Amino acid sequence: MSYHIELRHLKYFQVLAEELKYRKAAERLFISQPGLSRQIKQMEERYNVSLFDRTKKKVELTEAGNYLKKEVDFIFNHLETIQQQLENISLGKETEIRIGFLGSAAQRVIPDLLLNLNKEYPGIRTVLEELPNKLQVELIEKDKLDLGFVRTHQFKEGIAKHLVHQDTFSLVLPVSHPINKSSYESVKSLGASPFIFFSSDDSPFYHDLIMSICEDHGFRPQVFHKSVNALTIFKLVEEGLGIAIVPTALQYGFNLNVKFLELNYIPQRTQLFAIWKENNRKPALGNVTKLLIGK
Repeated sequence: MSYHIELRHLKYFQVLAEELKYRKAAERLFISQPGLSRQIKQMEERYNVSLFDRTKKKVELTEAGNYLKKEVDFIFNHLETIQQQLENISLGKETEIRIGFLGSAAQRVIPDLLLNLNKEYPGIRTVLEELPNKLQVELIEKDKLDLGFVRTHQFKEGIAKHLVHQDTFSLVLPVSHPINKSSYESVKSLGASPFIFFSSDDSPFYHDLIMSICEDHGFRPQVFHKSVNALTIFKLVEEGLGIAIVPTALQYGFNLNVKFLELNYIPQRTQLFAIWKENNRKPALGNVTKLLIGK
């Protein structure tokens, strides 16, 4: 028997692929478990493939199921984008751009971009949100963010990137710390201190870059605390719970009892990239990326 696959089938599949439990998936979908099983079976018969491996103890996606999950996520994310765009058009907001950024981009990069946008394309509206690296990338992949500013290098195929800023690193110490610019000799002299790092889960490359600074100076840091938030890191430093190494640009915009010692003599530099999805067809995004790239 041949079945026509409808959006409801894809939604049933998506929810079951997320839950991997028929009971929980059925509850989310407000249908019975037998009804859900029947819909999934219809899909498998229509596509002539098994989408789930089922045992008494668990349900898992097959290779085909994993492939379909990615495609279905894309379909529903794109449908949400279409709905949002239609709503924006009806409200006269068709030129709205959603921008994610790191705190270190808030001092110069974002203000400069907005000034240029206002000058060249005054009709473009922006929705700004400070977000960690990993979340920005995920939201751009899901079409829930148009443009991001991140300090990470590796992206999935289909994500475009453009280097917008390169920065030195700085040590962050409590104001009361005995070392200052005149007495500072090298990072190695602080090797025994507890360190506070940005989370490696958010940007492994960035984490490894800071680690390499320490290793180049002959020690492996003792990392006692991690955070994705610069303000949290600075507060921990202020309280004497450790020291940190961060992009120099982060020294602006905070009024805390910490001091920065720029490490301008080391070869490591941190890079800030603008990223966006290549198949994002918003005309306003095209105008923004032209400003960033300078074309």
